[in-house]
Amino acid sequence: MVFVTGATGILGRVIILELLKKGKNVRGAKRPTSNLNEVQHSYQFYTENPDDFFNRIEWVDVDFDDINSLQDALKGVEEVYHCAAKVSFHPQDEKEMYHTNIKGTENLLFACEGSGVTKFLHVSSVAVLDGFNEKGELDEGSDFNPKIDHPAYAISKHLSEMEVWRASAEGLNTVIINPAIIIGSGNWSQSSGELFSTFEKNNFTFSGGSSYVDVRDVAKISLELMENNIFGERFILVSENKRYAEAGNYIRKKLGLKDARILSQTVLNAGRLANILFGWLIPKLKMVTKSNIESITSFNTISNQKIKEKLNYQFIPVQESIDFHINNYINDKKPNK
Repeated sequence: MVFVTGATGILGRVIILELLKKGKNVRGAKRPTSNLNEVQHSYQFYTENPDDFFNRIEWVDVDFDDINSLQDALKGVEEVYHCAAKVSFHPQDEKEMYHTNIKGTENLLFACEGSGVTKFLHVSSVAVLDGFNEKGELDEGSDFNPKIDHPAYAISKHLSEMEVWRASAEGLNTVIINPAIIIGSGNWSQSSGELFSTFEKNNFTFSGGSSYVDVRDVAKISLELMENNIFGERFILVSENKRYAEAGNYIRKKLGLKDARILSQTVLNAGRLANILFGWLIPKLKMVTKSNIESITSFNTISNQKIKEKLNYQFIPVQESIDFHINNYINDKKPNK
């Protein structure tokens, strides 16, 4: 049995599908309020037999604050894919993010002790990477620097990784993946599922950039790492590095919209000042923090050489990925849906 947390998320659902394709028995963790119909609907984008695969999933409600709940969910489980996480860059979500991402990971690993779990894959993020290599790129050796100002999300993912490394040192076979912004289908209103709606709604963008990767690549690589028993390491999963304007305007063009304008550093600094003065009154202004401004105005090249060499893997190009998933987004928005 394989256990997948965050099973209804944009990545967790595709990892489950890939496991099912290989004949695995899969148990998916969900919340009592999770929309399983939406997950089932999204499977049509990835397979010709969506219902057949979906109906093979064993769903279980899990309380990550309850060790007994986690231990029950792990009965008969040999492998864990830990995808569950709170993703946000809003200061008001800091407390929940720390609790979900750090304490949730700690509790899950504690529950693995004394269970039949022998393999554990943890989904982290490129947000934890600091320090450039000799090529001026971020890579797996770019260790988190606590002296730098980071968004709470990056801190929470770094501390989650520390829990996984601790479990690894105690003998659990663990591997960490650090995906970029994941491009996928379904779950359109949460986490990286908001990629298309964000670029659709906002007619502005930022001067910096980020890295992107297709959800299908992340899922396939995750399974390959576990199948090949590659443990005690972490791997960056990035297809390409793109400026926000380039990726965003390609999406907007596909949606029949004009190019977005780039907000200048002056405008962003003014927004930060407004946050200091009026953030208590206008909640949206609280997003304009020093660390968030740094994130959206910087553009770092992130290397994917390690995973490409380890698995001889070729990533789906970002443009091809957007083409595939945005068609699903457009079809889902049609009135008859």
